[in-house]
Amino acid sequence: MVRVVFGLMMLALVAACGGRADLDQPPVPLGDFRLEHNIVDASKAQRGPLSRKASEEQLQLAVQDAMSERFGRYSGQSRYHFGISVEGYVLAQPGIPLVLAPKSALILNVTVWDDAAGEKLNDEPEQVTVLETFGTAPIIGTGYTMSAEEQLKELSQNAAKAGERYLVKQQREEGWFKPDAPVAATPDIPETV
Repeated sequence: MVRVVFGLMMLALVAACGGRADLDQPPVPLGDFRLEHNIVDASKAQRGPLSRKASEEQLQLAVQDAMSERFGRYSGQSRYHFGISVEGYVLAQPGIPLVLAPKSALILNVTVWDDAAGEKLNDEPEQVTVLETFGTAPIIGTGYTMSAEEQLKELSQNAAKAGERYLVKQQREEGWFKPDAPVAATPDIPETV
């Protein structure tokens, strides 16, 4: 039994960082990408069953902040915009430990715009569905361990990471973003005697 509990604790420790675990590392390559506008609409967000309540403004700000945090690291010259709608969410309430540990979830539709071309890159919005980070509270659920605001922040960070994975896939398969701008060579400066 001790081994099982220890294993669960280690799993929780490894997975606890979730969507922000790699933010201190260089961003994955996306060509000459720079996020210009990050527009989030949460006016039609549906609250899931047994969910804690979040206001439209809370949903909007949490998603905008997470997208800015992740994509603000890109400093290319080509400008792109996100149009995001929050479709639904569940912010888990306390459950029954070991029996029912409700999980939080967030559903977004994401559209990417190319500023130079003045058009959408994806004809249909990409639906991103994320759950709370596995391992943050595997036995009792985040309803006991996190406030609604903390759950929403974690979900938004997980959604931003999922969005980044989607863009990397589209770049690899479809070449969505221009290659990195060439770096101008610096002339050799002769040493003076």
